[in-house]
Amino acid sequence: MRLTTYAHGGGCACKIPPGELESVVATLTGLSSPTAPSPQAGPPAPPGAAGELLVGLDDGDDAAVVRIHGGRAVVATADFFTPVLDDPYDWGRVAAANALSDVYAVGGEPLVALNLLGWPRGRLPLELAAEVLRGGLDVARSAGCHVAGGHSVDDPEPKYGMAVTGLADPARLLRLDAARPGLPLSLSKPLGVGVLNARHKATGEVFEQAVAVMTALNRDASRAALAAGAECATDVTGFGLLGHLYKLARAGRVTAVVDVAAVPYLEGAREALRDGYVSGGTRRNLDWVRPRLDPGGFGEDELLLLADAQTSGGLLVAGEIPGAPVVGELVPFEGPHLRLR
Repeated sequence: MRLTTYAHGGGCACKIPPGELESVVATLTGLSSPTAPSPQAGPPAPPGAAGELLVGLDDGDDAAVVRIHGGRAVVATADFFTPVLDDPYDWGRVAAANALSDVYAVGGEPLVALNLLGWPRGRLPLELAAEVLRGGLDVARSAGCHVAGGHSVDDPEPKYGMAVTGLADPARLLRLDAARPGLPLSLSKPLGVGVLNARHKATGEVFEQAVAVMTALNRDASRAALAAGAECATDVTGFGLLGHLYKLARAGRVTAVVDVAAVPYLEGAREALRDGYVSGGTRRNLDWVRPRLDPGGFGEDELLLLADAQTSGGLLVAGEIPGAPVVGELVPFEGPHLRLR
């Protein structure tokens, strides 16, 4: 049974468009404009709250971080999506790696995860759901993360992911607003997952190179970034490289310059784009960043690849880390937050 045919979208490409999402979040943070975050933005702490909120809603970081006693911080996140692959076990692995990535993206280590499962029990056998959960469990175990139950609902579309709690050193975090001019930009995984997943959904063709990238943990990249003294990072998922880089540059009030020729892509990605396998999420990503982008003369195909909606993509780090290509740099703000060269 082809799981991807039971959902209108797949993976992180089914996210709510970033512009629409920011408009909603702005009503919670008190921002006058979702495109102009302020360090003073955000709701006040609730009376009697335990700990200090270090990372929250202000800039759209990958996870929330709360400082607690003993020189530690708690990291909390949740992520789930519709099937990105037809194989239930592999989909479970991808969804778990993607959820754990949010903890790694802020410099934390996952501690415990809870399953989040929506299942059309009248249309799909529960044996397939068990395979999804088994995939998630195997990836969480490989990360040294406990899995302790979770929550499930009867849902018209299958959905799976995890709520993850982790720990971090509050003095050594990776966050969006720490971008500084003069830093290189490193990308730990190649792009192209989105167009290959769109081709998989349409044709059933399996791309093992995409599965391998999506199921790989961002643990080593996160640890390498911290060891190198990096303070700023994000993971590249549903908003594409350009969307997530724009959020990083905006939060740090810098301009991000992308060396287009240095950006790595999976084998088959350009062919998938040529053949028209582009998700709606990717096109919405490009529409969102286009007013904030100096394209430098690059054509629409290149822009679509750079905006390609990734699922369980790599870490984008302000700094150099071993094994990750440098794909650009941060410079003082010079008009648009994004520039290609």
